[in-house]
Amino acid sequence: MNLLRIELHKILPYRTVWVILAIYAALLLLILYASSKVTINGSELGEKMYDLPAFWLRLTYIASFFNLLFGILIIVLVSDEYSFRTLRQQVIDGLSRAELVLAKFYVVLALGVLGTVFLLLLGLYFGLLHSTDHSLSAIFGHIDALSYYFVQAVGYMTLAMLFGFLIKKSGLAIIAFMAYAKIVEPLLHFRLPDAVDKYMPMKVLGSLTPMPGQQMLDQLTTPTELLSPAWATLPAIGYITLFCLLSYYTLKLRDL
Repeated sequence: MNLLRIELHKILPYRTVWVILAIYAALLLLILYASSKVTINGSELGEKMYDLPAFWLRLTYIASFFNLLFGILIIVLVSDEYSFRTLRQQVIDGLSRAELVLAKFYVVLALGVLGTVFLLLLGLYFGLLHSTDHSLSAIFGHIDALSYYFVQAVGYMTLAMLFGFLIKKSGLAIIAFMAYAKIVEPLLHFRLPDAVDKYMPMKVLGSLTPMPGQQMLDQLTTPTELLSPAWATLPAIGYITLFCLLSYYTLKLRDL
């Protein structure tokens, strides 16, 4: 708790943090409002978009696209530690390098909880307001999708944290992070068999919030082999652990 308190003391007055969080919330709200106007087979989704319990799956799938914003925020926080020499000062003040990484990981967990709670509130608001079924089975059916989203968000942020520690400069680290997530690994998927590439980091994390209706889409196109969210959880936690360990060894072997 002391480590988290130190981090919050640095983060809470930082305007960039609030701007990125505001962008995350605004974009997510905008997409949710606009989604009801999506037309499929000549008819709008309308309030069916928010029908529980399926809305939990749609909500976490949509929110998964904005985990990159959380990742960018973590990179900014890590790179600022290098820019303002606060990492070195904290070591001088008595913190170990493991504690420095652990402190950032606590921030990652806090942001993951914040994002998950926000989705919970959005799901309850839109679901209870527009869904025709307000039974407990409807409200809590598929609500486990929120737990998978939490693991996914933490995975994205720990990967971003690693890029931040590796590259130090926020601009370059953000470019490298985005390039790996959206270009490098997707290109690798074309070269690897499905039995192998479904265990790649971004594909594992993506498997935690699959696109609703993916099975129906696979019947019309070439099937995409993905792990189920439940089976993807364990390798995702393994990657989170790996990213944290690599961040620690990067910090340990490098001058501050």
